[in-house]
Amino acid sequence: MLQPLHALSLASLANIRHGFFTRVGGRSQGIYAELNCGFGSSDDKSAVAENRRSISDHLGGRFDDVVTLYQEHGTLALSVDRPPSQGDPLPRADAVVTRVPGLVIGVLTADCTPVLLADTEAGVVGAAHAGWRGAVNGVLESVVAEMERNGARRARIVAAVGPCISQAAYEVGAEYHATVTASDSSAAPFFRVPAGGQKAHFDLPGYVTMRLSAAGLCSVERQAPCTHENESQFFSYRRATQRKELDYGRQISAIVVA
Repeated sequence: MLQPLHALSLASLANIRHGFFTRVGGRSQGIYAELNCGFGSSDDKSAVAENRRSISDHLGGRFDDVVTLYQEHGTLALSVDRPPSQGDPLPRADAVVTRVPGLVIGVLTADCTPVLLADTEAGVVGAAHAGWRGAVNGVLESVVAEMERNGARRARIVAAVGPCISQAAYEVGAEYHATVTASDSSAAPFFRVPAGGQKAHFDLPGYVTMRLSAAGLCSVERQAPCTHENESQFFSYRRATQRKELDYGRQISAIVVA
């Protein structure tokens, strides 16, 4: 059985359905168990397709799949009005927006931050993939602007930050620290060196929440359990890398205008 997490603010919207889906409830096996939704992994493609179909069904989608992207840690946000045709390459972007009822859209993550957004009055929803590069360079502001181009108003947009790596688990090097703070000085308070530690830890979900709040949205909710620390619930790129595993699964966060 699927076990998505829900943001109370999004769940309260009458014509919006969403979920920050965990790894629980799918068909994949081994290191991909269970709900791996990433075609970019080396998992069995039929299992991934079935997992994604179950997400669309769970959210009441009109199509057999969720519209996702070829994510590049960039800032581009795209509007979509239909699923890609079979065999077509995925669009390269890191945020997706739609106003088409029944078209489920989403982003894939395995430590980066998923963000789901909705303006229920305009019937516009969005999903953004925000790793540190995307967040620093403006992917969150891009998805809000793309929603506005579709008729949304930022003062009505409700946003929720989903599961990602926590500050406690996110140790970073000096070059990373310097790059982020040089790009955005407001990121400095989100770095902390633990007692007895030598390297800083970055609060990615806190930083993403701050950027969204600064954009002037109606509300921003943080639903961010740690993907690295909660292995039974989430895939984690960093955890897989630390264990020298050859690959890792991806969880999906998805939203739809009902």
